[in-house]
Amino acid sequence: MAAKKTSLQRRIESGKPLLLAEMSPPGGTDPAPLRQAARHCAGKVHALGVSDNRDRVRMSALAAAALVAAEGVEPILHLVTRDRNRIALIADVLGAQALGVRNLLCTSGTHQTLGRYRTARNVFDIDSIQLLAACRELAADGSLVGEEAIDGAGPFCLGAVAAPFADPPEMQLLRLVKKTAAGAQFLITQPVFDLERFGAWWKEVTRRGIHEKVAIVAGIQPLVDATAAQELAGKRPLPRIPEATLTRLASQDGAARQRAAGIQIAMETIEQLSALAGLRGFAVCGDGDLDAALEVVERIRIRD
Repeated sequence: MAAKKTSLQRRIESGKPLLLAEMSPPGGTDPAPLRQAARHCAGKVHALGVSDNRDRVRMSALAAAALVAAEGVEPILHLVTRDRNRIALIADVLGAQALGVRNLLCTSGTHQTLGRYRTARNVFDIDSIQLLAACRELAADGSLVGEEAIDGAGPFCLGAVAAPFADPPEMQLLRLVKKTAAGAQFLITQPVFDLERFGAWWKEVTRRGIHEKVAIVAGIQPLVDATAAQELAGKRPLPRIPEATLTRLASQDGAARQRAAGIQIAMETIEQLSALAGLRGFAVCGDGDLDAALEVVERIRIRD
């Protein structure tokens, strides 16, 4: 008997707005912070994503997703092709299903030179588009890993990343089309700070009708510390953080005021993005300050 669709998949197919949260697993072995975060998200988000060693070595995303599920919150397992070959990736997919995790976000991952593990070798045996297609067809076609088929695999609710701020824009739009054709049912954008650039990208997305074929949610990351925001802006040229945003944060006296300003900026960004017809919702990233992200989540009004 085929597995039931995940709650996230049913929500996507309903056409209703989506509210997601995202966090990095703990940097150590203690599951308590992860469990606590999941409990705080319960009933407030439609799913909680767990990143896969985004910028430093963390607890296994697969283990973290299972812990989230145990707290009654539907997880989204991030799978990064940077670190594992196709054999290991598909093994993780099958293990995830065995643990009750069937929402998967397939991504290439942040290049290791931008994290703390600069001397690590990347893998990139396959890319995120190939991984999407493989996960979609596993039950009937396991040729990616030398199998005719893998009985009982899936169905999965598949997602991918959208890069509104990467160049060249035409190539990024083409990749969105390919990701959708490969099986992506939802796309989460990079965190949005530059509203002007995002608006230009969204105009092209809607002109091509991509938003009608896949649920697109905007990434939101509260910047709650002026120094950290400046470092992020300098370390990663993308996504772009406007100088006005950095100046506004730096003008606030003290950590508490900077944090409040960062949350307010995030809420203003959400308000402006909410006016874009066809955008399905938001994914609030808790990297840096999970409590701030949860505060943003609680302030967002999503109709049922």
